[in-house]
Amino acid sequence: MQSSYLRKASFRAAPVLLLLACGLCLPAPRDSVAAEQPAGTESGSRPNVLWLTAEDICPDLGCYGDAYARTPNLDAFARSAVRYTRAFATAPVCSPARSCLITGMYATSLGTQRLRSQFPVPKHIRGFSALLRDAGYYCSNNVKTDYNIRDEKAFIADAWDESSAKAHWRKRRPGQPFFAVFNFMTTHQSRTSVWPQEQFEKEIGAKLSPNERHDPEKANLPPYYPDTAEARRAWARYHDCITLMDREVGEMLRQLEADGLDDDTIVFFYGDNGMGMPRGKRLLHDSGLRVPLIVRLPEKWRRLAPAAPGTASDRLVRFVDFAPTVLSLCGVEIPDRMQGIAFLGPAAGEPRRYVYGARDRVDEVFDLSRSVRDGRWLYIRNFMPHLSWMPPERFSDGSTFRQELKRLAAAGQLGADQLTYAAPRRAPEELYDTAADPHQLHNLAASPDHRDTLETMRAGLRKWQLETRDAGFLTEPQMWQRLGGKLTPLELTRDPKLYPLARLLEAADLVGRDDAWQRQVTLLADADDGVRYWAAVGLNAAESLSDSSHAALKESLSDSSPVVRVEAASALAHHGVTEQALPVLAAALTGDQPEVALHAARALELLGPAARPLLPTMQQVLDRTRQAESRGDTMMFIRFSLEASLENFAQ
Repeated sequence: MQSSYLRKASFRAAPVLLLLACGLCLPAPRDSVAAEQPAGTESGSRPNVLWLTAEDICPDLGCYGDAYARTPNLDAFARSAVRYTRAFATAPVCSPARSCLITGMYATSLGTQRLRSQFPVPKHIRGFSALLRDAGYYCSNNVKTDYNIRDEKAFIADAWDESSAKAHWRKRRPGQPFFAVFNFMTTHQSRTSVWPQEQFEKEIGAKLSPNERHDPEKANLPPYYPDTAEARRAWARYHDCITLMDREVGEMLRQLEADGLDDDTIVFFYGDNGMGMPRGKRLLHDSGLRVPLIVRLPEKWRRLAPAAPGTASDRLVRFVDFAPTVLSLCGVEIPDRMQGIAFLGPAAGEPRRYVYGARDRVDEVFDLSRSVRDGRWLYIRNFMPHLSWMPPERFSDGSTFRQELKRLAAAGQLGADQLTYAAPRRAPEELYDTAADPHQLHNLAASPDHRDTLETMRAGLRKWQLETRDAGFLTEPQMWQRLGGKLTPLELTRDPKLYPLARLLEAADLVGRDDAWQRQVTLLADADDGVRYWAAVGLNAAESLSDSSHAALKESLSDSSPVVRVEAASALAHHGVTEQALPVLAAALTGDQPEVALHAARALELLGPAARPLLPTMQQVLDRTRQAESRGDTMMFIRFSLEASLENFAQ
């Protein structure tokens, strides 16, 4: 009989059309072969697994070569473990990344790639810890979930014996194997970047001794930051948070040792996405996706390790690989639905050539970018290149350092390296040689010398999007409408009639192309409102509009799709045609669909002073939104945009 891994590999290699031949609904997962019991164990003596998860950090640790870092506990831990140098989140923000971690599936396949959108998933999609529970493991989570899934309460109850601030392996039955997660908020973006300095000093700084604090004058600033006092203070603060987190990790490791469980527990330490600093979290560069990953296997399971303790592995590892890896280590069967490959244990497979990243809406900020990376090259496709990598963000803009970056950018006082983050627009395509350019500052996408590499990486990204059925190419209102209250995004996207992904990608790929406007004008009349939306986005992104583009966009102001109307109105308003555009945006803002209202609120925020005639309407909606915020995160995000707009008007 074939092994589970081999059967999964052959299944995934089949053309996508074969998956679609059975119609709309996905087939039930096939029975898979149970992974072997880990070598050296017997039934009843399976390994425990402990996950220590730090929020919002890159590999800025002493054991990764950062001389500025003070991380004695993690450095000591790394000396007894394997340190992965090429570990990557699948999304540069928490919710979609955690959706992937818990399910072993890409958020872009599940439709959970937008921050707190809460789309449903099929009932057979369970957290991998639920499978461990079925196999007799005690599973505890302390405490963050944030899986971005509708009916999350039921999902969590299935996945964990306990998920709370008091959850601990110590609550299991005597002798019961455990899988335990502890999540450290100490390095979260709120602490490192957003909190007022007084709050940071009270909550973080006061817990550190003077010799644990980082001297701003000695900060090793990355080149995409200007060398200012504020930048140095911000970098020191980020490292202060890492030092306190390191102490918390040390305490958990000491608890494990005190309980006599060191020799029976495989320990993972990793970050949940890139650093919560400007040009980190939310971006698809290494500063947003590359994370530390350190795994310690005790002596009895060391034969499963890829290298000796204290050494490093350069294997490409993705978050989608984590769930099958833990199942492999624990001797639990890996469902065929999982899209990752175990990198440890008996079911470990050959490493993938590529890792992929996805950036979508975060809070009130709309965006859509995808990335593919191998051991050397990083390719990013920005499907909304008219938007900055540093757009207005209500939460992130609480950072005084980010405020300084905005001021310096507006005053023309940033150099080319800093403008890779702070420029008002982006290139449609980015290509970086990460070996020669580790900070990804020099975009080679337009270089004739790298044309072959560009085309190879571009093709690799498109293949992944089609095979995994990337659910990002309908807006949220369009997705909800097509689901009809009966389907999930995972099911819908596998029906080519309901979700013509190849055609949607073709329309989206025109955005940012200089010669695309005639095709986009034609696509504004397409039968599919998803295609029409991307045609409107493309004209919105254009530097200027032709007469025929103006005429076609005006026709689209009465489109049957509200988000197409909003995008067409936004495009016209940005190109100076506000008389007809603003009433359309006002109607969407005051309508009864919160997801559409969010599109309109964001369009008005980005429009700036030209939106001032709608100030009374915006104030009324803001007041109503504040009263209704308990209805969900979308109402809060509408508030974010409207508050920013009104504050800008006041200034």
